[in-house]
Parts: sequence; structure tokens; C-alpha cells
Amino acid sequence: MSSPRAFGALPRVSITSTARTIQRFSQRTLFGRATRPSTSLTRARNAVYGALTLAGLGVGAFYATDSRSALWRYAAMPILHLTTDPEQGHWLAIKGLSMGIGPFDRVSDDERLAVEAFGKKFSSPVSMAAGFDKQAEAIDGLFDLGFSYVEIGSVTPFPQPGNPLPRFFRLPDDQAVINRYGFNSDGHEAVARRLRDRVRKWVIDTFPSPYNLLSQYPDGAAIADAAGQPRSLRPGKVLGVNLGKNKTGEEIEDYVKGVRALGAFADILVINVSSPNTPGLRSLQKKEMLASLLTAVVSEREKLAEPKPRVCVKIAPDLTESDIEDIAWAVKESKVDGVIVSNTTISRPSHLIYHRYVEEIGGLSGPPVKPLALTALRTLRRHLPKEITIIGAGGISNGKDAVEFARAGASLVQVYTAFGYEGPGLPRKIKDEILEELGGQRWVDVIGSESAPVLALA
Repeated sequence: MSSPRAFGALPRVSITSTARTIQRFSQRTLFGRATRPSTSLTRARNAVYGALTLAGLGVGAFYATDSRSALWRYAAMPILHLTTDPEQGHWLAIKGLSMGIGPFDRVSDDERLAVEAFGKKFSSPVSMAAGFDKQAEAIDGLFDLGFSYVEIGSVTPFPQPGNPLPRFFRLPDDQAVINRYGFNSDGHEAVARRLRDRVRKWVIDTFPSPYNLLSQYPDGAAIADAAGQPRSLRPGKVLGVNLGKNKTGEEIEDYVKGVRALGAFADILVINVSSPNTPGLRSLQKKEMLASLLTAVVSEREKLAEPKPRVCVKIAPDLTESDIEDIAWAVKESKVDGVIVSNTTISRPSHLIYHRYVEEIGGLSGPPVKPLALTALRTLRRHLPKEITIIGAGGISNGKDAVEFARAGASLVQVYTAFGYEGPGLPRKIKDEILEELGGQRWVDVIGSESAPVLALA
């Protein structure tokens, strides 16, 4: 029989040495370091480390939820652009803001930025244009970013999917986009329900006995009015609803329906007759047709309870001076309160940098539109009385742009495309840059300062 030595001698095991080994390993931590007997000094040191760690996490979270954080512009936005197509990125942004994931503008607006328009006080002139929050899902998230005026929509009477995909294209070299969404809308009923639910949530969060108030105003629309609040539900901020027509809808009746369905929830109603992505829509800008449409809208608005929303019309930048004169006549004839200048352009300016998407059909927005929008604004301002407010839009991406629009006659300015490139810090950035541009002046001091004296209202 073979002895154990045939397989190699087995070492003798010392019970004492084995016990020491087990003890040594039992003293190791998860990260491989032996623990030592706890002392009061060690416990104090660990408490300090824990407190510092928690403080660091708190500071980091506070920084990440500040809209001025560089994380958003230099990390989140580039990653979003690399990993999504434009419509996916747009959808994610809306969902994030609607869920309260977005950051906050933690700086109070300087009084030099305040402006009164439409009989309302705006804490600043910087606003979000329609087209971003089409379905009224992210209103509070956008106000949290520092916009003083948020315009939702366009909203059509009945749900419609809009144009086929793809329909949204980035032109990064020009910081521009082309879209042909085509009024994709959830319709009046769904948007009214979201607006009503928003008011009800505000009541529950604000009042000690909310259900008594809700029972007095079951439709929810009049609660803000009864509480002396703007329909934005935020002092110094204003909510607008942009109305559109269905692709196969009625030219006038679709807008009148919008006034009935959504007017009670809005501080401002905007009549969109200038999107290039709905067949025949821009023909509504013609003199007699526009006057008839706006007169019908104002007439329906007058049937609403006080305070009645103000009415604006949004026009295209692709207009001749004669076209703009006709629009000015229709605006005065119908007694609307303001004009937004302008929507996207169907032109492709020669200075556009070539990109594979540059010839896509749709409306072009971003810096290339700015010269067209400014020209239209200056022309319109000459033909309107000062009592009619103009909101400037089209290629505004910084404070210098905003002040240029103000000097041309705009009381407020709207952004859209720049927000998609720069992210949630844009409103605060523009407001800070406006103050730099103003020097010691106020925003209201420069409105219309480059213009010839405007007409007095007859």
C-alpha cells in the first residue's frame, strides 16, 4: 500500500497557528483593512467624516438643482444631443420638467427687469414661446427655470398626430432647427383637463381647507381669480395658451372653440395663423380674413368671466411691408391686445452653413431668423399705436439679442430654439446679460427707443 508520502507530504497543521489566521481574517473589513479596537477619538473622526460626506452630497445636490450649474450646459445637454434625435430630446425634456426633475432659478429677478404689459406685471421680459410645451405638461417646471411668461400649445380642438416622423432637425453649426410638427396636439379636452388638475393641485397645496373651495368652483377654472392670483398661479408670472386649427378644421370656428374651452385658464390667448406646417394656415394673415377671424375671437372672449384674457395674434416673418400694413389694420380693426413677431420662416437664408438637413421642408428657427423677425417687428411697430403690445421672438439667444428686440419695440421676448441648445440655464443667463446690456437703465427705458414715435390710439 502506498504511503501518504507518495502524493507529497502533507504539512502538519498547528491548531494554534490556524486560530491566529482565523482571528486575523475575521478582523478584516469589506475593503481589506484590519479594524482596531474602537476608541472615542476614532468614533469622533468617523462622525466628522460622515458629516462632511453628507454635507458634500447636499452641496452637490443643491448645485445640480441650480439652473446656473455648468453641469446642465456642458454635460447634460451635449449628452442629450449625442444620444437622442431632436424629437426624442424634446420629449425627454418635457417629461423631466413635468416630473419636477429640472433645476430652479434660485435668483430673484432684478426690479430693473420688471415690465407691465397687457395690464399685468411680469417679473422679467424673458418668456418661453409656444411649441415647446405643446400639451400643457411642464408649465410649473418652466416657471421654475425663471421664465416670466410661459405659452403652451398650439392646441387644436380635436386631437391630431401632426406630420409623419422625422419632423424635427438640428442645424448645429447655425444653432438652428427646422421643424414640421404640424400642430401635433392632444386637443382642447385633454389640455383643459391638465390645466384644471394643475389648479386643483395648487389649491390642495395652498389652502388649509381646500375641499370647501373646490366644491364652490367644481370646474376649477375660476379658483385662481377668486383667490386674487394670476392664472399662472404665480405672482409676477403669466400663462398663455396658443390656439391652432385642426388640419381639416374650420378657419374661424376652430379658434372660437379654443376661446370657449381654454380661455378661462389663460392670462393671454394667442391666435396662431403663421405656422408654415398646416396647409393654408398662413392665408389667414390676409387683411379681410384676419380681421374677420380676430373680430370673432375678441367677440367670444368678451363672453368670458372677468378677468378676461388678453388676445394676441402670432404672425410670420416672411411678409412684405404691404402685408404688415394689412395686418396692422386688422389688429386695430378687431381690437386685439397684442402681436407676437414672429413665427418660423420658410426661407433658407444664404448665410446658412450647409448641413444635410438644411433643405428639409418646415419652419426654420434660431439665429438665422433674427434679421427677418427684427425687420418685421420694426415695420409693424411703425403702424401700430403704442397701446398695442408687441412680443418679440425669432433667433433670440442672449441678452444683447433681447435688448435689440426691445429697442425695436418689443415689450417682451420669447425663446425657443436657444433653449434646446443651451438648456435650463438659459433664462437666468439671458436675464443677467440683459442687466449688463442695460447698464444703469431699466428694461422699460429701452422699449422702442430706436423707433420713430409710434401712433397714438385713435
